Amino acid sequence: MDVYDLPVVNASLNALSTVLIALGWFFIRRDLKKQHIACMVAALVTSTAFLVCYLWYHYHAGSIRFTAPGIVRPIYFVILITHTVLAGFVPVLVTLTVIPALRARFDRHRRLGRWTMPVWLYVSITGVIVYLMLYQWYPPQEVLDRRAQKVVQQ
Repeated sequence: MDVYDLPVVNASLNALSTVLIALGWFFIRRDLKKQHIACMVAALVTSTAFLVCYLWYHYHAGSIRFTAPGIVRPIYFVILITHTVLAGFVPVLVTLTVIPALRARFDRHRRLGRWTMPVWLYVSITGVIVYLMLYQWYPPQEVLDRRAQKVVQQ
């Protein structure tokens, strides 16, 4: 595995975070607190792992430009911009939501969680969509060239 394999790892971590966040919400709506805690801790771990891998990838590989023409281009950028802006808030929102839970201030945790959960879920889902659009559905030539080079090396 090399640094260029990390986008699929990142998308997988985002997808797993999406499932864990949704399950955590499902469990707390049914008053299954232990399951809720387990899912949310796992979501926090997978999101943190994603962030580490994402930063490592972009430090070593730089950015990949979205080159697809037509209507898909503005759609991609709307998704990317909203994803990026909200992603900047997720660590703060998650921290502000977890701290009251650790202090058994569940009224505050619940109040903040109502904002944190949909934002975190949106960021996780759109992270997968950005990956699919950039690396699978409309990959630029440099991504296609790298894939072809890997096939030749194998």
